[in-house]
Amino acid sequence: MRREIGPLVLEIVEGDVTQADTDAIVNAANDHLWMGAGVAGAIKRAGGPEVEREAVAKGPIPVGTAVETTAGNLPHQYVIHGAVMGQDLTTDGDLIGRTTTSCLELADRLGLESVALPAFGTGVGGFPLDDCATIMVRAVVDFATHAQSLRRVALVPFGDAAFLVFRRAAKAALGT
Repeated sequence: MRREIGPLVLEIVEGDVTQADTDAIVNAANDHLWMGAGVAGAIKRAGGPEVEREAVAKGPIPVGTAVETTAGNLPHQYVIHGAVMGQDLTTDGDLIGRTTTSCLELADRLGLESVALPAFGTGVGGFPLDDCATIMVRAVVDFATHAQSLRRVALVPFGDAAFLVFRRAAKAALGT
């Protein structure tokens, strides 16, 4: 699914965020930026241990904020680490919204044209997928009017069921 929102194009793409054709990808991180399982584990496996070493050296960061690292062996310019949860590994709608916005703002400040984000907090964080999709789509829509360099945002949930939930959220926010 692809929709224009002002200067931005929002894409909903099912898959592995490490395979996204974007300038940067986003890691759904904890505030200490340790990379364990889920999306973080996939990024660490594909990008190599230097991604985690650089991330941890920049942590801890406040929950709701983001930092960038190199992408290691990945074909991207950066990995953006959005701290969507603390050490308790829980999150909420406010943190998901703030973290999504922080990642978009950082990508824009870095002068990037495209960024891919996974579903935040729905794995180990246990946050409901429907609510996550609605919050993340809304954050992209709200950010679109402020974008400077950023032209394409891909939301990349993993699995067909998650893709359908994100597509439904985008249609609800933007109309069919």
